[in-house]
Amino acid sequence: MAKKTKWLFVLLALMLVVLVGCYGKDNTTSGNTTNSNETDKVSSDGEDNIAAQELHLVATGDLTTMSSLGSVDALAVTAMNSVFEGLYRIGPENTPIPGMAESHEVSEDGTVYTFKIRKDAVWSNGTPVTAHDFEYAWKRAINPETQAIYSYLMLDIKNAANVQTEEDPLYGKVEEIGIKAINDETLEVQLNAPIPYFISLTTYAPFFPLNKEFTESQGDQYALEAENMIYNGPFMMESWQHGQGWTFVKNESYWDKDTVKLTKITQKIVKDTATAVNLYEAGEIDTAELSSEYVAQYKDSPEYSTFLKPNTYFIRMNHENKYLSNLNIRKAIDMAWDKQGFADVILQDGSIPAYYLVPQGLSTDDKGNDFRDGNGDMNKTNIELAKEAWATGLKELGVDQVKLEFLTYDRAESKKAAEFIKNQLETNLEGLELTINMQPNKQKLALEGAVDFDLDYGGWGPDYQDPMTYIELFESTAYYNQSNYKNEKVDALIKQAKTTSNVSERWELMQQAEKLMMEDVAFAPTFQKGLSRLTKPYVKNLYEHPFSADISYKWVEIVK
Repeated sequence: MAKKTKWLFVLLALMLVVLVGCYGKDNTTSGNTTNSNETDKVSSDGEDNIAAQELHLVATGDLTTMSSLGSVDALAVTAMNSVFEGLYRIGPENTPIPGMAESHEVSEDGTVYTFKIRKDAVWSNGTPVTAHDFEYAWKRAINPETQAIYSYLMLDIKNAANVQTEEDPLYGKVEEIGIKAINDETLEVQLNAPIPYFISLTTYAPFFPLNKEFTESQGDQYALEAENMIYNGPFMMESWQHGQGWTFVKNESYWDKDTVKLTKITQKIVKDTATAVNLYEAGEIDTAELSSEYVAQYKDSPEYSTFLKPNTYFIRMNHENKYLSNLNIRKAIDMAWDKQGFADVILQDGSIPAYYLVPQGLSTDDKGNDFRDGNGDMNKTNIELAKEAWATGLKELGVDQVKLEFLTYDRAESKKAAEFIKNQLETNLEGLELTINMQPNKQKLALEGAVDFDLDYGGWGPDYQDPMTYIELFESTAYYNQSNYKNEKVDALIKQAKTTSNVSERWELMQQAEKLMMEDVAFAPTFQKGLSRLTKPYVKNLYEHPFSADISYKWVEIVK
């Protein structure tokens, strides 16, 4: 017997408003509570006037890709979520709601999902969206010849891992993967074991459909330009001026087009906060994220909001570097600087110091306990212990000086953060010399992928509402490990956590893995991200999500 699944993915009730973090003033609910039916306003001359449904935004960098098989960062995730749609999408309450699938059923043992594709789902070229589009896209993502960077999220599907393992008899045999279009409207997915967050995964870019005929007709040009794509989401990409910005327009072929109020979204690339604030004040953009120097100026404004996101930032360490391969050197770098002062003085945006990997507020266990309650804070700032570890590390290496390069983004805020950390570490660790290497978003991501750095200032936002989205980052074979870190005990704990059906045991295994990674100093956590933002009061129902898709524009309405 199959049963209707009941998924409780509620994470935070957020009141929000904006771009890559749109939050409400009281930080307690996840959506703007203004009446969304209030579309008509009276103009100054007393005549009814309907506001132009156009949203103007800025981004700090260019889109890295528009291919669901590509390297998906936060900007790309938000863009793809706007123009594509999976079986489910994240709704205003941060729970999965029907997208291309109008419903699903799950077997009693939790390992077989059957999705019903809605009959009115079509691509922007008029072609129906079918179950075959999902089977083709998912198998293409898993296929070792066309493998998506995020394919590791699919490895719990039956035979998916085998198909990607060269020595396995099923290597490359994509027909053996547990994904099957029974007919145009029915998709069956078989899992190796029950996954409590599987529906959440289907909202994420790698799980979006692809139309085989169109995709293959574009060849290696697919998704490189706006005209090389077809769309099944609320919007279509009208233009993409690389290095300058992009524009979306409403998709009149979208199944739920009546819900979509916006007719156009314009996003221009602006790398520094000063320019963004000036544009906001001039009324040229509708929201602006604030850096620390603007918080005091705007914190009492009714257009100001702040919120703590479940995103952790950390310093990656290249474990194959001759200095960073030493545990004591890593310990010293992790503990020798003031993370509390960094959050309070440099960031000033609601961020808090992080002494962990899995952030506060991401997920709770079956008893309602936050994951953080288990391990608490680890490796807290301790200058004296850091100096002792540093001296021991230098002695073990037989050196009295260490020179390292510190990779970061080419943004003013990132430069300021890197300079603070550099000053603290060089002051407290005698013989350390850091050189800051600032790179644009695309180049930085490429260097990270190649692990072509010594230290790397970065972070992670959750792909789904479960601690595993962070824990598996440092599995030795994980693509986003990007630090050459390997610990067989950690790998074993992660493997156990992924295969056990015991909920409590799974939780404990993940906490053990996190604790061991912190003892290893696999990375140096820096802060949990807070956002401070200005948003025009006429922007309604712009939702920020803690996982899968950063922002939803589907429900936005301009009410003036």
